Amino acid sequence: MSVYFTNEWFVFDNVIDKKTCDRIKDLGKGKWIEPTVAYDTKRPLTEEERLTGRKEVYKKDPKARISEIHFTSEKWLYNLIWPYMQQANERSGWNLDISGAEDMQLTRYKKGGSFAWHRDGLSDSLSAYNKPENLFLHGKVRKLSLSLVLNDDFEGGDLEFCSYGEEKGIITPIEVKSGDMIFFTSGMEHRVAPVTKGVRYSLVNWFVGPPIR
Repeated sequence: MSVYFTNEWFVFDNVIDKKTCDRIKDLGKGKWIEPTVAYDTKRPLTEEERLTGRKEVYKKDPKARISEIHFTSEKWLYNLIWPYMQQANERSGWNLDISGAEDMQLTRYKKGGSFAWHRDGLSDSLSAYNKPENLFLHGKVRKLSLSLVLNDDFEGGDLEFCSYGEEKGIITPIEVKSGDMIFFTSGMEHRVAPVTKGVRYSLVNWFVGPPIR
């Protein structure tokens, strides 16, 4: 195992073996669906939201997200990824207060598939989940995100990050390989570049906790 990291992302290189990656991929067999909406994290706040918190507003944009997904909550899978999250959180210096994880999302990108620039969450109190029916998520925010790459027999499909300095956006591609685990702060702008050949499989997860104060 090798690792490399910045103050914005942390990569475990080839830590999940092919047999396990294939087992995870198999969870989606016959269950793939197309996401029809995407959460709009770029929308400016309304005056009401500045006082009461962000509303979950979705937008239909088929060009923003071209993929198929399946959600899973397999306990053995949480047990597999949780220690890596803890290590990334500590070794990176983030030391974020993490209390749990959302359902995991398997994603399949066929040729031409992609996910446009977006953020998974903003981690502030205005972004807290308002789900009183779900005590596990209610009042929590996304703090860390994970992308676990499940195969490498495809071309294109790099995970790309955009950071900012000197009034310029700096795009950094992560050349993904099977078994790589990439953790990053959920407010980091990122995308999945178009797949040009083959099919790309990945597992995505979001780790939550109380809003950052």
